[in-house]
Amino acid sequence: MNVYVVVVLQLFIAGATHIVAKAVVQDVDAATLTLFRSIISVVGFAVILRARGWTMSVDRDDWKSIAFLGLMALPINQFFYLYGVNFSTAANGALLYATTPVFVLLLSKLTLNEPITIRKAIGVALAFLGVGIVMFERGVDFSSEHTYGNLMMLIAVIAWAVFTTYGKPMIMKYGALPTTALAMMAGTAIFFPFGTAAAIVFPYDTLTLAHGAGILYLAVGTSIFGYLLWYFALGKIEASKLAVFANGQPIIAALLSLIFLEYTITGAFVIGGIITIAGVITTQLG
Repeated sequence: MNVYVVVVLQLFIAGATHIVAKAVVQDVDAATLTLFRSIISVVGFAVILRARGWTMSVDRDDWKSIAFLGLMALPINQFFYLYGVNFSTAANGALLYATTPVFVLLLSKLTLNEPITIRKAIGVALAFLGVGIVMFERGVDFSSEHTYGNLMMLIAVIAWAVFTTYGKPMIMKYGALPTTALAMMAGTAIFFPFGTAAAIVFPYDTLTLAHGAGILYLAVGTSIFGYLLWYFALGKIEASKLAVFANGQPIIAALLSLIFLEYTITGAFVIGGIITIAGVITTQLG
C-alpha cells in the first residue's frame, strides 16, 4: 500500500477520534476509558501478533525503550488527552495536535542535532502564537475550564511527538507492528493500577450501546489501526514529513463537530487555526 494512502487514512481516523472521544468522555471518566481502550487494544494486538506468528525476540537493552514508548503512548498521551478534552472542545484538541510537527522538529534538533533555520524558527513562533490564541480564547485565566483542558491536551501532544521521534529506531529494528504492539502492552501495564482504581467504582449501569461503540472505535480504530498506520508510515518516510499530516486534523474534526456536536467555530479558533497551520507549514518548508 502506498505510504501516502496510509497517512491519509490515519488522518481521518485521528480526526474522527477527537469527536468520538469528546462524546464518550462526557459520561465515562478518562481513567476508566483509557483502561478499557488499552485492554481491548492489547488483546487485539496479541491476536494479530499470534496470527502472524511473531515471536517476542527483543534485545534486553531495548525493553527500556519499549517501556518509555508505552509510557508516552498510553498513560501520558491517551489519558491526558481524554482528561483534557472533557474540559475543552474536540476542535481545540485537533488544532493542538496540528503542532505535532513543531515538537517533532524541536526533538529532532535535540536528539539528532538537525539545524533549525530562520524559516523554521519563524514557523515555530507562528505555530505557538496560533496555539496561544486558541488556548486563551477566553482570557488568560487558569481557572477557565477551556484553558485547563487545553493545557492537559498540550501535554498529550508533546507525548505524541516524543512517541513519534523516539519510536523511529525501534520501528527500523523490529517493524511497525511489533513495536506498536509492545509499546501498547507496556503502556497498559504501567497504567493498569491507576485505571483499575477508577474502573472499580465506575457505574456500569450507565453505559449504553453508543458508549460501547465509542470505546471500540477508540480501542480498535485509534489505538490499533491509527497507531499502527502511524508507525508503519514512520518506517517509510521522515518523521517531520509524516508529522505535517497532523495539520489536517483540525479540518476533519471541525467539520465533524459541526455535523455531530453542534459546535460553533469562534473567530479566535479560526484566527488561531490559520496562524498555527501557517506556522507549521513554514516550519516544514524550512
